[in-house]
Amino acid sequence: MLLEGKVALVTGASRGIGAATAVKLAEYGASVAVNYNQSEEKAAEVVAAIKKINGRAIAVKANVFDQSASEKMVREVENEFGKIDIVVLNAGANFKTAPFMEQTWEDFEKKILHEVEGSFWTLKAALPSMIERKSGSVIIVSSGLSRRPNTGFSAHSTAKSALDAFAKSLAFEMGPMGIRVNVVAPGLTLTDATRFMPEERKKMSANMTPLRRVGLPEDIAGAVLFYASDETKFITGNYLPVNGGQMML
Repeated sequence: MLLEGKVALVTGASRGIGAATAVKLAEYGASVAVNYNQSEEKAAEVVAAIKKINGRAIAVKANVFDQSASEKMVREVENEFGKIDIVVLNAGANFKTAPFMEQTWEDFEKKILHEVEGSFWTLKAALPSMIERKSGSVIIVSSGLSRRPNTGFSAHSTAKSALDAFAKSLAFEMGPMGIRVNVVAPGLTLTDATRFMPEERKKMSANMTPLRRVGLPEDIAGAVLFYASDETKFITGNYLPVNGGQMML
């Protein structure tokens, strides 16, 4: 029970990487708050899956791009579980996939601002109690595209790069207060967000990795668990690619 006695808040946890992460943290003993915005039924399924393995979980509705909603979400979790030890910032903003010359500033700006806002407001609300207790772990889910861009993803790459820099700044500031901040950067992962991709492209990506496959949500969840655990209490400001070896640092 690596996380026994810990409380985790996972944003965007009703499906995909967020859902797999919520279940994984619960498997290792954490009480988990499953954040969702619209997918109430899916969030309830995640909570049910956690309770099925005798874990503790609640579903918490909040639009993390909104300050008051984020503050209310954190209060609800702290009222239910007494504290928050682990924050997994997984909620992402939708974006237009198109070459740069077909992008509008409105689409570009919305992606960047929302991506950062989702982390900013959640942490503004969650960090004070962590600072008071001088303990905590923050894990930001970024993307391999922040370091290795691709055509059509300029807005996404730019937004995730901003999160990478945000994480390093926070790691520097929060370190003296006992709070670690790290980044997990998935490669191509089989989720709802990638279901539209042609199978041929997925196979091509798999063939480019030493492990000869694309990622699963559980793969990313395992990396989050790594940072959430006290076994990595001397690691902060780190960027961890989870891509089967497609990009090596």
